[in-house]
Amino acid sequence: MSDAPRAAGAARDDETWRVTCAQIEVRAADLDGNVERAVAAIERAAENGSDLVVLPEMFTVGYFAFDSYARTAESIDGETMRRLATVAADRDCAVLAGTFVEDLAATAAETDVEVPATEGYANTAVLFDREGERRAVYRKHHLFGYGSAEQELLTPGESLGVADLGGLTVGTTTCYDLRFPELYRDLVDRGVDLVAVPSAWPYPRVEHWQLLPRARAVENLCYVAAANGSADFGDDRLVGRSTVYDPWGTALASSDEDPALVTAEVDPGRVRRVREEFPALRDRRHPL
Repeated sequence: MSDAPRAAGAARDDETWRVTCAQIEVRAADLDGNVERAVAAIERAAENGSDLVVLPEMFTVGYFAFDSYARTAESIDGETMRRLATVAADRDCAVLAGTFVEDLAATAAETDVEVPATEGYANTAVLFDREGERRAVYRKHHLFGYGSAEQELLTPGESLGVADLGGLTVGTTTCYDLRFPELYRDLVDRGVDLVAVPSAWPYPRVEHWQLLPRARAVENLCYVAAANGSADFGDDRLVGRSTVYDPWGTALASSDEDPALVTAEVDPGRVRRVREEFPALRDRRHPL
């Protein structure tokens, strides 16, 4: 965890952001309770001076609560996202909401945001800035099919979610996306300093969870904030262990499997300095 907290709304150094992975307890199909726990975590993090809070994958209903997906789906301008936008603005703290189950038809009808299909559902993250403005939408590209109903129930995304929050350029991927490093190269080409990775990573693949986010940080010379949930769905339990990695792959802050706020200082200037000191990205050669 980081050291002394700062007052909510306090001015921050232009080059430093305090980033928190909110490893909240996620209960299956408990939409109202999960949202309240998410809001409370954002408020606590903001009180401790956080500038950006990253929530876990499917924090609204729990990843493995597949029977609840359709019932709880909302648009990106639905009640839950409006609530989090309000909290972000009230607390002067950017929020990576998610993910949640997005109703694509509702989004198409209610907003001008492009959707990959005019019906169905997506595993969607929404990034709000410190004023509560929606800055990016990311729909999970790689849907998990191993012992999961995700591929049957959801539509994969087709675009990247990247936004400059005012000195910090943030990209988003989700959980299983960690196994597909080419996606992270696309984010590097968009200039990201930090990749936020909302996740619902279960046992027994603890070593994979500790390896893959670190590898993505090392090979792309950027920060990675891997935010997992704390949850027990009976046959499936999440490993927790949310971690913020720096551009060398060093874990700056991490947790066990219990609910926690995992906070670290992120310096976009350090990304530039590391890439200059060790210019591996310049040596990339594309396949013939």
